Amino acid sequence: MREIVLDTETTGFEPDEGDRIVEIGAVELLGHVPTGRTYHQYINPQRSMPQGAFEVHGLGDDFLADKPVFAEIADAFLEFAGDARLVIHNAAFDMKFLNAELGWVNRPLIAADRAIDTLAIARRKFPGSPASLDALCRRFGIDNSARTLHGALLDSEILAEVYLELIGGRQPDFGLSGQAESPALPTGQRADGWRPGPRARPLPPRITEDEAQAHARFVAQLGAEAGWKPAD
Repeated sequence: MREIVLDTETTGFEPDEGDRIVEIGAVELLGHVPTGRTYHQYINPQRSMPQGAFEVHGLGDDFLADKPVFAEIADAFLEFAGDARLVIHNAAFDMKFLNAELGWVNRPLIAADRAIDTLAIARRKFPGSPASLDALCRRFGIDNSARTLHGALLDSEILAEVYLELIGGRQPDFGLSGQAESPALPTGQRADGWRPGPRARPLPPRITEDEAQAHARFVAQLGAEAGWKPAD
């Protein structure tokens, strides 16, 4: 299963009011394991950066002036994302901006059901507790000391670690959530169909004759109505 852990930085909160994406960072997971493949792109928003947004991510007008506009990077982004599920913290925010930008350049929009919202997962798992990315790093002991400012690639790398903890650690399919993708197999049967054969030589008993007789005497004392007794 391929997933893309994704984060964006923007000029503000509302694309309908002229705000734009200025950075996209993404990390690829296969089977809940990072592959090392990433996507990172700064984007010229074609507008000035509000001071409040600059204080969050530190991306100013001069730095972004020579970066490509979204239309120039849209296809590369869509190619990296492919048809993977998108893992996003507060997914509604990033999806709103991504689809606004894609719509403005006449590219296919991303279906809402492709997004996995880690903020919603955290709030369900830890009701009443802080669910920001920094708070979840503290809860799971994840080092986020490099996060002095918001940055899309760094935040997506941190979020990948948080996501794996939220779904049960780095081997979530060992949990009892019932969400494993493979169909259930009969007890003792492996997915590749292999089963152990009988031993060529049975293992010898590991109890002594005296121990066996003592056990038989104990069982006899339980009486005929005992819930456990040897088969006749």
